[in-house]
Amino acid sequence: MRTTLKQILSGLSVAALTAVALASAPVASAQTPQRFMTIGTGGLTGVYYPVGGAICRLINQDRARHGIRCTVESTGGSVANINTIRAGDLDFGIAQSDWNHHAFHGTSTFQQAGPFRELRSVFSIHPEPFTVLARADANVRNFSDLRGRRVNVGNPGSGHRASMDKLLAAMGWSTADFRLASELRPDEHGAALCDNRIDAFFFGVGHPSANILDPVTTCGARLVNITGPAVDRLIAENPFYARATIPAGMYRGNDQPTQTYGVVATLVTSASASEESVYLLVRSVFENFDAFRRLHPSLANLSHETMIRDGLTAPLHPGAARYFRERGWIR
Repeated sequence: MRTTLKQILSGLSVAALTAVALASAPVASAQTPQRFMTIGTGGLTGVYYPVGGAICRLINQDRARHGIRCTVESTGGSVANINTIRAGDLDFGIAQSDWNHHAFHGTSTFQQAGPFRELRSVFSIHPEPFTVLARADANVRNFSDLRGRRVNVGNPGSGHRASMDKLLAAMGWSTADFRLASELRPDEHGAALCDNRIDAFFFGVGHPSANILDPVTTCGARLVNITGPAVDRLIAENPFYARATIPAGMYRGNDQPTQTYGVVATLVTSASASEESVYLLVRSVFENFDAFRRLHPSLANLSHETMIRDGLTAPLHPGAARYFRERGWIR
């Protein structure tokens, strides 16, 4: 567990490292026009924000040559990122693979807005098991035990909130089935759990995560299985879902594997993004791949094979495809 904690703390330093990278990045020469690139992420204590910072750090270290300054923006999460890219106010965003699918096809949460046919995949990042963490004294063992409890369902605009709504619909539930359905952000729900203001929270996140580690360490919170007929149906009917296991012992006091399901975090953009800028971003990551994987524990087990294959539920952007063809990874 000491190693995991060290890794977590190392991962949390990415935001600080990103700020240093931005401040110390070489200034572009007078011959290189200054350009900007922004990546929408998620809450400050989640995984998206430091992962976005890791990508920007690799881009900014070569800023003197290409003249692009990359910054990260903390946002509401997947759905908010997709909508902001669609509005033309964000260059890139990290989003769950299921919501990329729905956005591209204009289904579920995106039905009213209609299909976002300009949405493009860049590469996938890390698996995101849907995770329920409950107070130890709540006696919750499975998601079905949450009926009548105080549950944080997630902040509006986030991918995990939309995923929670989909799970509730599959179970024939609504937020009215909870005694309290709070809408706290990820940087708020851990403290609320330990302060006994909620009994559990639902969150889609890569593991190990400081967002889970903190309440586990502070108040002995326990992971909860998300299984049952409704989950079986969701996986069978939606190819962007897959079963997932959070390994035993990853978090102190959670000595049994936790069975759940989940999606894949992906980096997305719009078809209007220039081929050059997308190519540069992809090249910066994959030509510094070992360094990228060291920047956060959720990235440690990545491989280029999975990143160009899994979770790409929107078409691949030409700039990304160009780099992957050069490496011989796709035809």
